[in-house]
Amino acid sequence: MAGLDQKSPNVLLQSLCCRITGKSEAEVAHQFQYAVRVIGSNYAPTIERDEFLVSEKIKKEFVKQRREADAALFSELHRKLQSQGVLKNRWSILYLLLSLCEDPRKPATRVANYATLFAQALPRDAHSTPYYCARPQSLPLSYPDRNLCTQSGGSMGSSGVSSLGIYAMNGPTPTPQSLPGGSQVVGDSLRQQLGARLAWNLPSASPSAPAPTSRGLPNTAGRSAPRQRRDGEASGTVEISEAALVRDILYVFQGIDGKFIKMCSPENCYKIDAKIAISKSLRDITSRLAELGWLHNKVRKYTDQRSLDRAFGLVGQSFCAALHQELKEYYRLLSVLHSQLQVEDDQGVNVGVESSLTLRRLLVWTYDPKIRLKTLAALVDYCQGRKGGELASTVHAYGKTGDPNMRALVQHILGLVSHPILNFLYRWIYDGELEDTYHEFFVASDPTVKTDRLWHDKYTLRKSMMPSFITMDQARKVLLIGKSINFLHQVCHDRTPPGKITPTSKSADSPKDAAELFTDLEGAFQGRIDAAYFETSKYLLDVLNKNYLLLEHMQAMRRYLLLGQGDFIRHLMDLLKPELARPATTLYQHNLTGILETAVRATNAQFDSPEILKRLDVRLLEVSPGDTGWDVFSLDYHVEGPIATVFTRECMSHYLRVFNFLWRAKRMEYILTDIWKGQMCNAKLLKGMPELSGVLHQCHILASEMVHFIHQMQYYITFEVLECSCDELWNKVQQAQDLDHIIAAHEVFLDTIISRCLLDTNSRALLNQLRAIFDQIIEFQNAQDALYRAALEELQLRLQFEEKKRQRETEGEWGVTAAQEEEEKKRVQEFQDAIPKMRSQLRILTHFYQGIVQQFLVLLMTSSDESLQFLSFRLDFNEHYKAREPRLRASLGATRGRRNPSM
Repeated sequence: MAGLDQKSPNVLLQSLCCRITGKSEAEVAHQFQYAVRVIGSNYAPTIERDEFLVSEKIKKEFVKQRREADAALFSELHRKLQSQGVLKNRWSILYLLLSLCEDPRKPATRVANYATLFAQALPRDAHSTPYYCARPQSLPLSYPDRNLCTQSGGSMGSSGVSSLGIYAMNGPTPTPQSLPGGSQVVGDSLRQQLGARLAWNLPSASPSAPAPTSRGLPNTAGRSAPRQRRDGEASGTVEISEAALVRDILYVFQGIDGKFIKMCSPENCYKIDAKIAISKSLRDITSRLAELGWLHNKVRKYTDQRSLDRAFGLVGQSFCAALHQELKEYYRLLSVLHSQLQVEDDQGVNVGVESSLTLRRLLVWTYDPKIRLKTLAALVDYCQGRKGGELASTVHAYGKTGDPNMRALVQHILGLVSHPILNFLYRWIYDGELEDTYHEFFVASDPTVKTDRLWHDKYTLRKSMMPSFITMDQARKVLLIGKSINFLHQVCHDRTPPGKITPTSKSADSPKDAAELFTDLEGAFQGRIDAAYFETSKYLLDVLNKNYLLLEHMQAMRRYLLLGQGDFIRHLMDLLKPELARPATTLYQHNLTGILETAVRATNAQFDSPEILKRLDVRLLEVSPGDTGWDVFSLDYHVEGPIATVFTRECMSHYLRVFNFLWRAKRMEYILTDIWKGQMCNAKLLKGMPELSGVLHQCHILASEMVHFIHQMQYYITFEVLECSCDELWNKVQQAQDLDHIIAAHEVFLDTIISRCLLDTNSRALLNQLRAIFDQIIEFQNAQDALYRAALEELQLRLQFEEKKRQRETEGEWGVTAAQEEEEKKRVQEFQDAIPKMRSQLRILTHFYQGIVQQFLVLLMTSSDESLQFLSFRLDFNEHYKAREPRLRASLGATRGRRNPSM
């Protein structure tokens, strides 16, 4: 090794050539000369160097020659060379090695001709650059043997196209003989073209690769067009060679009219001039090739129109960038193809080597690019008028194909298109920021919504912009995450940085990572969304429960507005009875507020949190003519701030409706309690008036019916409706994962008690009947009070008459005179005459009450709610009303039939 270090570079290079070819120094003279020329030149390739692909090609050559041990040795040496860092231009060395050892079976004269070509093309200046065809970014890793059989009178140069069967399709193509070894140059260039075509099949483009435009290619069509007249030219037709068509078609590939092939605007396609006389097969092939130019124009027109349209949005601009990237790769292929038209040196001097391209070869070369351009053109058509997430959905839909190449292309474009969406999403779920200037994201914001309605109305899902590869559940979680962050900052005034709430990394992924992330929706993407969702929602619920006592306020609603605090409600009703019996227009809210505070201090309500008690207040409803205080009185509970998001105005109006219903039902219970007290207290007093026994018995029976009805209604409302619904609400709140779950559970709770308390529109008939029953209870109270007043007044007069009579007898006088006794009898008779009227009034009241109850039971039995049907059974447990009402019997039978169809 030490000896090698002391040798000159030329000696080392000559030894390297001998070792590679396995020949003597005299036999490798031509290879050595060529190597010196190449290494001594200032060769600067125009494409990005890919050391990995060249090394892989060398290893494949070893394997192809059944030299696996040498391949392994080369791999190890290459790895050590990379770690050493001694050589700066490793790619150049590897490419030189590959070029020298491409085929050891070639005749020496072929290599000599190859070196001679470069010797002629090189100027005398030692630093000048020799002619070298541009090689594509990605070298093919497995192209076939480059040595083909030669024909007599000339040689046939092989190329990468031969691997696709071009030689078998067209037969040997004559190569120009104007320069020795010219076929080798052409073959090497064709191999470069195949590499360029394969490179365009890759989705990524080299940023340093040149992207020639339509104006960047040399105009050789006009210079090389044939000018010989044929026999048919006199008749107005011109015959042209296939080479001229190839030159024209290369310009058509770029959307530029050629000399013979031009765009036909009426038919919207490229057509050959009708004056051109060519065979039908060539005309058909030309038409098929010209379709590539039409597809190019379609894609290019779309990008030119949309690239400068700022309203198209970031997603749209990313789509245009993806199309530009694909067109750039397409232009690289055209550049390599165009270089085959005529081989020129660096000064532009024609060295006489003509192109071996044919139309049939171009068909094969452009097969894959045509498929890619068709896909792009179809995307352009389908994406017209779409932007944002809708555009991403369109691109994603084209990825559902069995063609792996097309799927890879669409996946690459989807990565670029979805990258802005991923940036929007990260800013939203990690910072709560929505920078969507052109309305491309599927989360929309309404800046006109005030803070108190932030959770409900400010942020919504824009379903038209929701990408098809994101599920509705994922979109809902994304919406909740950002909404929770903004709710914490703007409504709860929580200053915790978003990074402490969701510590996940906020860096945006690359387009490739974005495509991979969105293809793994149930894995990585779902994991990121779930992590941010659970952390943010848990933090928000903790803030609401600890700082704003959400659960305590929910329990306070049950205790006060839903009459769950029994001792407080009873004592409040006792204190309010004198006030509420007055006309509604004579009530003052401050007086009622003072009574409310007294009731709080006298009951267990005093032990509630001051935060709860200060929100409890009195409200007077709108007064109608004839209303009393019972009709307009209502409790109220003030809510504001974050808890107003759960207890909205609509929810509070529902609470007030339920309170008024429960308050009225509670009043009926209170009235019947007073009726029972009056009956028990007056039973002994009126025992001395036997003429009232029938009327009093009738009062007792009617009162018992009303007490039974109200007790069953109170049991149904209190236990089956309120307690069961509250327990279900509490369980849902304890298990809630986010604020939306709590709001939804609370709304379901209110809807349930509204419907089961007969306050919804479907139960309007039932509610009217129930209110009529309540009115009859009040009427009965008034009638009984009038009866007892009259009876007690009569009893008082009788007792006074007897007392006066005893007093006069004690004084030794006559007890009463005949006139006084006659007057007493007349008064008693008048009272007794009034008793039938009282009995008749009670009978009418009883009949009307029972009729309303029977109608109420019929409505209950025909209800679709089973709990209401069971309530009808309890209200008529002894079938008292069933025996009186035929319709009720029919309803009961129909209900049993529905419940037991087999009967």
